[in-house]
Amino acid sequence: MMEPLALYIHWPFCAAKCPYCDFNSHVRDRIDQAGFAAALRRELAHEAARANHAGKRRLASIFFGGGTPSLMDPSTAALLIEDARSLFEAEPDLEITLEANPTSVELAKLRAFRAAGINRASLGVQALDPAALAFLGRRHDAGEAIAALELARATFPRLSFDLIYARPGQAEAAWRAELRQALALAADHLSLYQLTIEPGTQFATLFGRGAFTLPEGEEAARLYTATAEEAARFGLLPYEISNYAQPGAESRHNLAYWRYGDYLGIGAGAHQRLTMPDGRLLAIRRHRGPEEWLRRVNRYGHAVVEEEALSPRDRAREALLMGLRLTEGVDVRRIEERSGLPFADCVEAEALKDLLAQGLLAWHGPARLAATPDGLLRLDSLLPLLVR
Repeated sequence: MMEPLALYIHWPFCAAKCPYCDFNSHVRDRIDQAGFAAALRRELAHEAARANHAGKRRLASIFFGGGTPSLMDPSTAALLIEDARSLFEAEPDLEITLEANPTSVELAKLRAFRAAGINRASLGVQALDPAALAFLGRRHDAGEAIAALELARATFPRLSFDLIYARPGQAEAAWRAELRQALALAADHLSLYQLTIEPGTQFATLFGRGAFTLPEGEEAARLYTATAEEAARFGLLPYEISNYAQPGAESRHNLAYWRYGDYLGIGAGAHQRLTMPDGRLLAIRRHRGPEEWLRRVNRYGHAVVEEEALSPRDRAREALLMGLRLTEGVDVRRIEERSGLPFADCVEAEALKDLLAQGLLAWHGPARLAATPDGLLRLDSLLPLLVR
């Protein structure tokens, strides 16, 4: 029996572009809500027909991401959830997540999204420090963020929120205090991202000019360690390099990516991985431009611009790059199953030996390889050495 699918639905519009963001997001004065809703439903039907080649696939999660999906009409979310439940065999505990920002416009819609079927909210808080919010280009203040967390906690069975750390001049004590304040507002899941400079962003330009500097090296490592310590005080344990959860509250949708399961992605720029009847694993990407995506879906029923059957080596590489982000690591047998290659052919043998000797990787039993806490801190430099 094939594993359950994860379904990602991309809403590409934002009220403003954050200076650190390199996601496929676009600012528009007007949005054809009805037109984009109809196109998303049409593309979903197209991909469901492809996925259900051997009968209805089970569906474990739906994730409305962006962009800012809480800017869509709640009725659009309701229709897409209804379609997904009809097109697939929904798991009894189907996880349905909506990303939202803590602005007054979006907060006014949260109860409508709950009525539409959303059962997990993910709030883009990013900071509770006023100066940091201004630096990050956020459109809410600390008071709105706190109000949003309280409302979301009362509205949804499950709640996650994002914070960004390793900001310019951020001291460890100040970060610990800010994190404690956020965790005290209650959530069962927390995503904590170190601020990085992404090419093509406004921050990349400013950083290149020397307008600000970021904590790095040992300073950044101390902030990472402080993050884990403070989260643990509230019962949230690290299960992925940037994600913490109470046991059982991990994001099922994101685990599908990290464990290298099949997932569908609809909407402008969405990616997907889908196993076909002949065993091929298709990597699929859609057109990034919202208007061109809409035109193509209206004309062809989809906006796929790239479709590739991944080689065994590519499968192994992706599975390792994703799976070693998890504290549980990778199941060697699953890597072999998904790639069709012996595990010894998927990694550099000498690099694996050296990384184990250095205490950056460790075996947990005979078939599970994981990065140690020190290894997770150095994962970006470790992976290119290990993965073929």
